[in-house]
Amino acid sequence: MPVLETHDLTVRFGGHVAVDGVTASFEAGTLTAIVGPNGAGKTTYFNLISGQIRASAGRVVLNGRDLSGAGTAARARAGLGRAFQLTNLFPNLSVRENVRLAVQAHAGGGGSMLSLASGHRDWIAKADRILAEVHLEAAAGQPAAALSHGDKRKLEVAIMMALEPMVYMFDEPTAGMSVDEVPVVLDLIRRLKERRDKTILLVEHKMDVVRSLADRIVVLHQGRLVADGEPGAVIASPIVQEAYLGVAAPAAAATPAAPAGREGAR
Repeated sequence: MPVLETHDLTVRFGGHVAVDGVTASFEAGTLTAIVGPNGAGKTTYFNLISGQIRASAGRVVLNGRDLSGAGTAARARAGLGRAFQLTNLFPNLSVRENVRLAVQAHAGGGGSMLSLASGHRDWIAKADRILAEVHLEAAAGQPAAALSHGDKRKLEVAIMMALEPMVYMFDEPTAGMSVDEVPVVLDLIRRLKERRDKTILLVEHKMDVVRSLADRIVVLHQGRLVADGEPGAVIASPIVQEAYLGVAAPAAAATPAAPAGREGAR
């Protein structure tokens, strides 16, 4: 069974259809890159999945559970983890407290004062282990606002890890980063992928990043899914050459990778 599915997912803003009947499925242990030209509907598709935008039609199904009527918080509790193009942190709290709060939220965080005290120590210990994984242990006591842009993105990944989602959703994780910061964040995503127990969705414009990370590419154009498949075949297809790169495909280009249909690419 796919971990995440979208069925005929659609949203209209007035007379404009921003996402138009997108059906796809995503399995555990895979990283799918969602690409397309500006305005193709990539971030809107993410917003529909995570609940930031309510769909005009269609369904979002996570691990067999229909989440179409659920809000953002309920979808996060169900196992959808989302990292935004703009970091979404508590800027005045320390790096450790940002992660500790996520650990506590995932654990439930209730009970007596004695259990809370014991839990607090455990939550801090787990937060510190996660910070070590993302190489932020030296910054644990600093306010989140003091971090560089790249370190804020690492902290955002740490918060997602603390929530232990089934699905990780990264929306242009390298946007605005310096040349030195990009490899660190990409390495974090690569290590999450290597665990092979999570489903990862990645919106990214940089094709070198897509080539290095993706098991599969889904291409959106004018809100529609126009290609879906193995990276080499999708990138070489005429429809992607024209829609994404804006150039006519050479005569010897590969046959277009057709949308995989209701069950998605395997």
